[in-house]
Amino acid sequence: MAPPILILRDIDLSFGGTPLLEGAALSVSLGERPCLVGRNGSGKSTLLKIAAGLIEADDGERFVQPGVTVRYLPQEPDLSDYKDVLSYVQAGLAPGDDGHRAIYLLQQLGLKGDEAPAHLSGGETRRAALARVLAPEPDILMLDEPTNHLDLPAIEWLEAELRSLRSAIVMVSHDRRFLSNLTRQTVWLNLGETRQLNSGFAAFEAWRDDLLQQEEDEQHKLDRKIVREEHWLTYGVTARRKRNQRRLRDLHSLRQARRDRPRQAGDVKLAVTESGLSGKLVAEAKGISKTYDNVAIVADFSTRIQRGDRVGIVGPNGSGKTTILNMLTGVTAPDTGDIRLGANLAVATLDQRRESLDPNSTLSEALTGGSGDRVSVAGQNKHVISYMKDFLFQPEQIGTVVSALSGGERGRLMLARALAKPSNLLILDEPTNDLDLETLDLLQEMLADYPGTVILVSHDRDFLDRVVTSVIAYEGAGRWLEYAGGYSDMLIQRRARSEQPSAVTAGMGQKAKARSKIKSKPRNNGKMSFKDKHALETLPDQMAALQGKIGEIEQALADPAFYGRDPEGFDAASAKLTKVMAKLDAAEESWLRLEMLREELEAG
Repeated sequence: MAPPILILRDIDLSFGGTPLLEGAALSVSLGERPCLVGRNGSGKSTLLKIAAGLIEADDGERFVQPGVTVRYLPQEPDLSDYKDVLSYVQAGLAPGDDGHRAIYLLQQLGLKGDEAPAHLSGGETRRAALARVLAPEPDILMLDEPTNHLDLPAIEWLEAELRSLRSAIVMVSHDRRFLSNLTRQTVWLNLGETRQLNSGFAAFEAWRDDLLQQEEDEQHKLDRKIVREEHWLTYGVTARRKRNQRRLRDLHSLRQARRDRPRQAGDVKLAVTESGLSGKLVAEAKGISKTYDNVAIVADFSTRIQRGDRVGIVGPNGSGKTTILNMLTGVTAPDTGDIRLGANLAVATLDQRRESLDPNSTLSEALTGGSGDRVSVAGQNKHVISYMKDFLFQPEQIGTVVSALSGGERGRLMLARALAKPSNLLILDEPTNDLDLETLDLLQEMLADYPGTVILVSHDRDFLDRVVTSVIAYEGAGRWLEYAGGYSDMLIQRRARSEQPSAVTAGMGQKAKARSKIKSKPRNNGKMSFKDKHALETLPDQMAALQGKIGEIEQALADPAFYGRDPEGFDAASAKLTKVMAKLDAAEESWLRLEMLREELEAG
């Protein structure tokens, strides 16, 4: 095993007297790829900054091997001191670094370099920051939420780029798929302490749950022992007072151990305020189109969304996800085509940029709308502090201004506001940004139980797979298609469609294959066998029957409600489609081979 090139040992840090890190540790060797995981507010970003040398701990040791280079990607990059993106990226280079790589990375990330920082979107800012830290190819790369505000093509490009690096990479991210694809070690930061798993994130959650179960069992044993000792204290201490003072002291020690035992942070309590049921039809689009500056954003798109559907919208940044979302909810009218909205719709929205939050308002004002100290949630009138606690805010934060909240806290605040509003249609625009994994789990459970309809825009592949029943995906040039199932199902269906060549191309390819096979075989004494003749006559009917079956299965799979209604049936139908298509391919190849053989024999 390679020696560590960075070591953190016994790291302590407190803010305002409250311990954040207590004896935390981190060790990184060249080429390693650990991820830091833990609840929002557990100190992941702080520990990453200490490792990067940006802040100092109250106590503990930080060692970096001499000559080792470190680059750090912050959650919220600041480009305000630079005239353009290229100068910002080049400022991250050290003497001897390759300046051409900076330009190459910007091009790969869809930036020219002359963009003014003030006009960048959140995704463009993140891309510029990634180019700045990747360009030097450092020995250690520290990434704090690298996928935030990135679209799916950029996330997949980043995964491939990071795999190609020799650098050690320390990651903090809420994106399960990203972590599972890249990490090799996992460091769990919990209650100020770190524990390490020598496997990637894919194995983490089962390992964490086992540890928590062990701790719960140990606590149960401790509680039972205290009960026994208290029974002895009540009924047996009088007769044995002098010789059993040590046992009495042991009991006090046990009680103190239980009092001092670190307590897990509470879970976010997600409850949605339901409105009355909407009509069965939520929205129906027929041939809708939208064009901006002579560029087709949406072209001839149709869909039907019914009550209870969970629809995901995916596509690159700038492809028109917000446009299609606004048309489906009646905010924007299409240029052509028709939109029909259902009856009794009550909409609650979580916007991506948290723009509806007034940065100067307090946490209390943001939740109550500035009217009193009560919040109506799920039919109950709750005090604002009680509702704050449901989302892991402390009572003393009631007067904290929004601008002072962390990204994760702002995300939880937006969720709290959206879920308090009566609704039967939830519109979620990038809801996973800045939320920790546990909160994402609870959000997924809440959406599964939500009786209304959900339309969400997300770049989180795992979240889409866990939540949605269909995916509306961008296909290019304004074309959008709806696929049944989650994101992974969409990829399978898209791949199957792309692998079906046109009839002309397929015929040419199969014919070429047949010719090559025939040329390698003897001519069978100048005539066809009875078996070959019979096959040549019967295969066309067999192919027609197989094509009919394929059409029936594809029509069933095209129903967006199929997956949500019967996931197992959908999987079985997909598997059956694959088998029938394989049979058709074999039948067509046999027929073409025999037909070419017949032609050759007749010609010769």
